[in-house]
Amino acid sequence: MTVYEFEGRRPSIGTNSFVSPTASVIGKVTIGCECYVAPGAVVKGDYGEIRIGDGTSVQDNVVVHARPGELTVIGANVTLGHGCIIHNATIQDEAVIGMGAIVSDYSIIGEWAVVGEGAVVKMKSEIPARSIAVGVPAKVIGELQEHHREELSRFKSVYRDLAKRYPAGLKRLE
Repeated sequence: MTVYEFEGRRPSIGTNSFVSPTASVIGKVTIGCECYVAPGAVVKGDYGEIRIGDGTSVQDNVVVHARPGELTVIGANVTLGHGCIIHNATIQDEAVIGMGAIVSDYSIIGEWAVVGEGAVVKMKSEIPARSIAVGVPAKVIGELQEHHREELSRFKSVYRDLAKRYPAGLKRLE
């Protein structure tokens, strides 16, 4: 795993979390328990700070960063879909950020909110709890229904399980 201290800023990774050998975790980063950080992800607290809650999935090629002296917060049981960018924002518990989406500075994504694939949440925007937002710029198009929540919960459990299985199951082939 490529976990780096930078100028005395040292990452902390919780128990039963997996960080891929090809991911980068740098600086003042706190990753909770049972998190999954996939190949190519970059979680960089070089001059800002990143906090990621328990059970969160940071999928392939995700970028998480913060402004100098500021904070990016990713809650518990959040799904950060492949290739999304989270910059100096707050993502509350259970939210889902779709593949390739961008959540920009000072934005807040509410609990169980879903930001669709490729959406752009502009600076200082707020997506309310249990809302579904899509588009460029992202606009709320509806509310999360119970069947969505049940399906998303199943997907979230897959990544928590992967975080536990990867350390023993991942074998490098020469």
